[in-house]
Amino acid sequence: MDRHDEGAGTGSVVALLVSVFCSSAAAMAQATVLGKVVYDLTSSELDLGLLGLLEFAPAFLLVLVTGAVADRFDRRKVAAAGAASEAVVAAALGWYAGRNPTSVTPIFVLVVLFGVGRAFAAPAARSMPADMMPPSRLPWLVARNSGAWQAAIIVGPVMGGLLYTVNVRLPFAASAVLLIVAATTILLVRLRPRAEVPGGPAAEPSPAEIRAAAAREAAVEPAEGHTTAAAPGGGSVHDAMEGLRFVRRQPILLGAISLDLVAVLFGGAVALLPAIAKDRLGVGAVGLGWLRAAGGIGAGITTLGLAARPLARRVGRTLLMVVALFGLFTIVLGVTRNFTVAFVAMIALSGADAVSVFIRATLVPLVTPDDKRGRVLAVENVFIGASNELGAFESGVLGQLIGTSGSVIFGGLATLATSLGWYFLFPALRKVDRFPRAPVRN
Repeated sequence: MDRHDEGAGTGSVVALLVSVFCSSAAAMAQATVLGKVVYDLTSSELDLGLLGLLEFAPAFLLVLVTGAVADRFDRRKVAAAGAASEAVVAAALGWYAGRNPTSVTPIFVLVVLFGVGRAFAAPAARSMPADMMPPSRLPWLVARNSGAWQAAIIVGPVMGGLLYTVNVRLPFAASAVLLIVAATTILLVRLRPRAEVPGGPAAEPSPAEIRAAAAREAAVEPAEGHTTAAAPGGGSVHDAMEGLRFVRRQPILLGAISLDLVAVLFGGAVALLPAIAKDRLGVGAVGLGWLRAAGGIGAGITTLGLAARPLARRVGRTLLMVVALFGLFTIVLGVTRNFTVAFVAMIALSGADAVSVFIRATLVPLVTPDDKRGRVLAVENVFIGASNELGAFESGVLGQLIGTSGSVIFGGLATLATSLGWYFLFPALRKVDRFPRAPVRN
């Protein structure tokens, strides 16, 4: 085996995991505190939903740009620039929150700017595990990458809640520092050489790499209806739209990504945790932090299990099953008024979600050719953003109309129905047994 096919070294893996942990912990700490600040100002579930909608909007509006940028330029630099811009916005949020604000409008404006940075950083950063490892080693890295993220969603909310009790500005300051660390460490990652992208950085391949690439192209038949043509050149709308077209033509990709969109769109109960904590469970910032951290605990335990024994068989059916479990425990969260039961429900629904994340994070890059990966993951980022942020908005609107509990219960029931519906609508996804080693046929 050529040394380039063995994947990135230990130093690069550590740098990636540190960056993932820091950026995710920063985002979770900020989200926990920002939700409390907004809810304390307005006591409105709708405003909690608007936070998610406004953070999602840039990813949706810029999808044709962000994916093309991730494919045309050095993905490390794109991810670092996005994280650095998020750090600036986090510092601005801390400054405003510490001035005893009376209006949420400046917060909403800053959240949009934060979303712009994330819109550029996400597809670039999420492409990098597949850029670092050959397909056979990708599940190994995805499990550890997920572990870093799960650790962050335990540490971030607890850190945010505790720092908030000391000084309202501290959580935002900590988030800014963590994002700067994330931007720095992502630049230390070494990637496997990839084909030159016109208008972007080029890596001069060695003779061994040329022979290996030729062998792979001869051995792997491209997906039906596609060629192994190069990545985007002129930055046209047609090139930028290729990610969306590719997803639409691949039923496995479309099924997996849309399942997350629809299920979490209805199961966005996490956005209402500030209202659940205050009005139904009677706990403050520290209790809210631990309630959010419960999600990280459940997901972290699950991810450790996946790292020790990665999922290898019945991939499609498992994905559908864990989405159904996510819906079931969302209903439990909506019904209970007991903090312990809510804590356990958060552990369970997040554990189910962690399996879903692992499957999707492994499946999508393996089905997608390298030259389209940035654009496809930009599309997926919109779907994920839609499921999380639009789900938060949907939960906020329903919470305002039918109450917090009714909104959460309705979301859980809709998620269960989605899992059942996708079982019949996407038989190609249901029938996936093992992770593919190359782009699948239509």
